[in-house]
Amino acid sequence: MNLPQVTLGRSDLRVTPICLGTMTFGEQVDAATAHTILDRALERGIDFLDTAEMYAVPARKETFGATETILGDWFAKHPGLRQKITLATKVAGPSRGMPWVREGGGMTAADIVASCDASLKRLQTDVIDLYQIHWPERHVPAFGSMYYDPAKESSATSIHAQLEALGGLVKAGKVREIGLSNETPYGVHEFVRLAEQHGLPRVATVQNVYCLVSRALENGLDETMHRLDVSLLAYSPLAFGLLTGKYDQSGTDGPDAPKGARIASYESVRKQRWGRADALKAARRYNQLARDHGLTPAQMALAFCYTKWQVASTIIGVTSVAQLDEDLDAYGTTLSPEVLAEIDKIRWEIRDPAI
Repeated sequence: MNLPQVTLGRSDLRVTPICLGTMTFGEQVDAATAHTILDRALERGIDFLDTAEMYAVPARKETFGATETILGDWFAKHPGLRQKITLATKVAGPSRGMPWVREGGGMTAADIVASCDASLKRLQTDVIDLYQIHWPERHVPAFGSMYYDPAKESSATSIHAQLEALGGLVKAGKVREIGLSNETPYGVHEFVRLAEQHGLPRVATVQNVYCLVSRALENGLDETMHRLDVSLLAYSPLAFGLLTGKYDQSGTDGPDAPKGARIASYESVRKQRWGRADALKAARRYNQLARDHGLTPAQMALAFCYTKWQVASTIIGVTSVAQLDEDLDAYGTTLSPEVLAEIDKIRWEIRDPAI
């Protein structure tokens, strides 16, 4: 599979426009199967992997760091392979109901450094190509919440201090480039402004949710990223499976979880954006549109992300080689002007139910 290369922001990182996300490794996917999936991804031309210190998910104390360990073992099995891969991982933001993350505390500059050192050890590597803040240290809407509430603000570590910690990691050779995740336009602007003002590393990427049923990024964040030369890494392009059609026969109150489906293991997710009745209603509309035009629901949903100007690289998450191949085979699919117009018509009616 001949995939092109894209440049992330103003960095020197050049990657494939599809990134393999690994959060299922260590929970839904055992180490042996994960290594088989990684082998197949490499065989098919993928050179970009994304993980995080808090993975596997659903997050549990027992599996904290498990995914990075699986990746580290895979690198150890293949000497010389690490240099061919662009490796991204993340430092967890302040604990969100996970007391095992820094004993339920916030995210200090020292925490960033300590988390990076622990990730390097688990990944069995000397350098992380792209080190991202998983969610803001500030109290901002994320993971299904809609509104910013100043009364809930609890920030204790300034963006400047976070950048100084990340800059120290870059200077030490432990990190090549930095990025953000689950960020807002304000956050992106501040990270870039302070970096340029103080000669600190400039963020190359933002990893945010982006899919047919969750396009809030197009309400202003896309302009911010375009004008500041920051690249989008789009996650959940299939809306946690809603856009595969597997839940189309589910109940009206939200997706019933078929045995083995990813959402079956995520009770918290079912209560958030992907479990909303309106999200399922919207997904059914998009899925039927795909079928009406001779496409599978997954094919149309992935093609939407693969071809949007806002997206530099789309992060796909799989639990089998078959799923991986299906997602990769969708690359190159072109959506007709008619289909794109129908997609926008549905969005105008339903907006972003899985914000």
